[in-house]
Amino acid sequence: QVQLVESGGGLVQAGGSLRLSCAASARIYSNYDMGWFRQAPGKEREFVAVISWNGLITYYGDSVKGRFTISRDNAKNTVYLPMNSLKPEDTAVYYCAAKNGGLGSRDPGSYNYWGQGTQITVSS
Repeated sequence: QVQLVESGGGLVQAGGSLRLSCAASARIYSNYDMGWFRQAPGKEREFVAVISWNGLITYYGDSVKGRFTISRDNAKNTVYLPMNSLKPEDTAVYYCAAKNGGLGSRDPGSYNYWGQGTQITVSS
């Protein structure tokens, strides 16, 4: 069954903003790193951002630094990705992922659970 559910994707003009949310089951949320990845057609899956299980450590992909943020609300079992100054190059399917343990990983192969993805399209 789906244990990570993304929301907030859609179509936006270049320079605009969106906020993605990922709701997780309580069983896999506690003590899990939570990450965001994206994949555009014909391209490899790309690391976007991760927040450690304790919320104290965050990492970002070079292409989104300064524009995207990641945060988590443990009371709601939800991780967020506000995205500002969106560019056409940000167009992709965005995936929420969870990793058991660790202090933040950029490697998609290390994640245990994945959401179904949500499409973000940024027009010129």
